[in-house]
Amino acid sequence: METRSMIDLYYYTSPNVRKVLIALEELSLEYRIVWTDIKEGDQFAPEYLEINPNGKVPAVVDHDGPGGEPIAIFETGAILQYLAEKTGRLLPADPRGRQEALCWLFWQVANHGPMAGQAAHFVSHAPKHGIDNPYARSRYVGEVTRLYKVLDNRLRDRDYLAGEYSIADISTYTWTRVAGGHGITVSDYPNLKTWSDRIAARPAAKVKISDSREEAARKNIYNAEQFQRLFRPEGSPA
Repeated sequence: METRSMIDLYYYTSPNVRKVLIALEELSLEYRIVWTDIKEGDQFAPEYLEINPNGKVPAVVDHDGPGGEPIAIFETGAILQYLAEKTGRLLPADPRGRQEALCWLFWQVANHGPMAGQAAHFVSHAPKHGIDNPYARSRYVGEVTRLYKVLDNRLRDRDYLAGEYSIADISTYTWTRVAGGHGITVSDYPNLKTWSDRIAARPAAKVKISDSREEAARKNIYNAEQFQRLFRPEGSPA
């Protein structure tokens, strides 16, 4: 009988999925990579939608969840908070510090990540398919620039977003490490750059998965059908 890993991580190369990968490594949790090819529509398979009804990656299934029963969790903020609470790590124990970390975690998932993702779409992805929208590019790059200023200011007099290294830092770092793709030069933000280098030096931040499909996925090259499937541009069915 196959021995199942404690946590299944439904994985495809992306900043959001990498958040969970780094957290699993930091927490020394046993996990198994379940490759989920979003270019080919694996995220819309009925069995996956049972795990994540929103049809996105990542998601996790913890086979040793509450009461020893499996539990499926989606949305990176929820996953990171669950893993931190499961292990009692990567969240400050002090109630004030905990809330501070959660504020910055939710700032990232509600503001920084979505705006960076939209900026990346109009800066890096859409132009490869003949879509040039100056208004959208200006709108999202402008907003993500504002958010990087918020982040740089926060890090002006502290090593980490909430005093100690936490899931808030992990959640934010995986997007700042690909800042060039959404029109941002990290070296323009010295406090952020120092913080980013500090996290990048951690062993967990350097983790790589053993899958030959990873390198191809990193190139973000999509044919017309894959682009339509992933981004559903104007005029396509919902």
